[in-house]
Amino acid sequence: MAGVRFLWAHRWFILVAVGLVTFGSWQAIRIVLGPAVVVDQVRRAALVETVVASGHVETPFRVEIGSQITGTVDEVLVQEGQRVVKGQPLISLEARELKAAVVQAQGAVDQAEARIRQLTELTLPSAREALAQAQATLLNAQRTFDRTSELFKNGFATRAALDDAQKNLDVARTQVRTAELQVFTADVKGSDYIMAQTQLSQARANLETAASRLNYATIVAPRDGVLITRNVEKGTVVQPGRALLVLAPSGDTQLVLQIDERNLGRIALGQPALASADAYPDRRFEARVSYINPGIDISRASVQVKLVVPKPPDYLRQDMTVSVDIETARRNDTLVLPLRSVRDALLSQPWIMAVRNGRAAREPVKLGIRGNGSAEILEGAAEGDLAIPVTAGILIGQRIRAVMP
Repeated sequence: MAGVRFLWAHRWFILVAVGLVTFGSWQAIRIVLGPAVVVDQVRRAALVETVVASGHVETPFRVEIGSQITGTVDEVLVQEGQRVVKGQPLISLEARELKAAVVQAQGAVDQAEARIRQLTELTLPSAREALAQAQATLLNAQRTFDRTSELFKNGFATRAALDDAQKNLDVARTQVRTAELQVFTADVKGSDYIMAQTQLSQARANLETAASRLNYATIVAPRDGVLITRNVEKGTVVQPGRALLVLAPSGDTQLVLQIDERNLGRIALGQPALASADAYPDRRFEARVSYINPGIDISRASVQVKLVVPKPPDYLRQDMTVSVDIETARRNDTLVLPLRSVRDALLSQPWIMAVRNGRAAREPVKLGIRGNGSAEILEGAAEGDLAIPVTAGILIGQRIRAVMP
């Protein structure tokens, strides 16, 4: 009973003493065995090295749509962001004067065609009939002159009769030549016909010009695509050379990135990539490097890289911001160690703090590709080796107790 009372009376002293003994024992074990440290282990795994960059969506080219004539906008038939097809009307201009010009040009064509028909249906047949009549008159005048000349030689006709016969013959010959010229000029090789044909060609050209200008009054889509910019409204006076609409043609979709020039040596044409729009971060799609700009943007120390998207998702929009992981290298079965346990990883002589016989030891390593927070170990460590993270605060040669995460 006395012992129990003694222990109860000194219970606080006994508890403190037990605590000190326990703490001292724990410190002794810690000194002998070292602190417990969570370590990383070198394992075999697949490793993918990527270059991460952000950029935007765009088509390989854009089409600026404008007016080919000066005019006033009568109606804008589409909205920004609308998908259009080739030949679809986009803008209509005021066309009253253009329609009147077409009517006037058509009248000139009709007049020129009527002139051609007049030559072929009236003038040429009349000229041929006049030529036949003149030739008949010439034949009679020639016979009369021959008879009169014979009679004059035999003394049966006077000089006056012979002169009259000669005069009639000359007049008949002149009439034949005139009729022949009329037939020739009215024929397809004649001057009148050629002139009429020239006037008809000019009238048709003027009609084609007027019709083309009338067609220009309706501005249509040059190809399928999406209208991404609209800079025109009803009543606007437009002139050639001014972009009224901007069309992103349907077809290939590409991603345009700015890559840090330090990564230029890791980028190559044809490399695969995974991309996601910032508006849809959980929906990833495939892309492929298709273009690397040969020049460097000195102001940003970057190089422009373009990627083609073989199967663009429906939600992609022009100028949409995207994040891209370009796969620059892949190892399907290699030694991998988390980068948190690699020291001086960016320098020429990286090393790890390995666990050797319960102590921290410096081990130089040779690194390969890096990705997903890990690095490939080419030399200096074997599968199953343990490495101490940089943040553990352990010194070389210090005894530790390795603890797996």
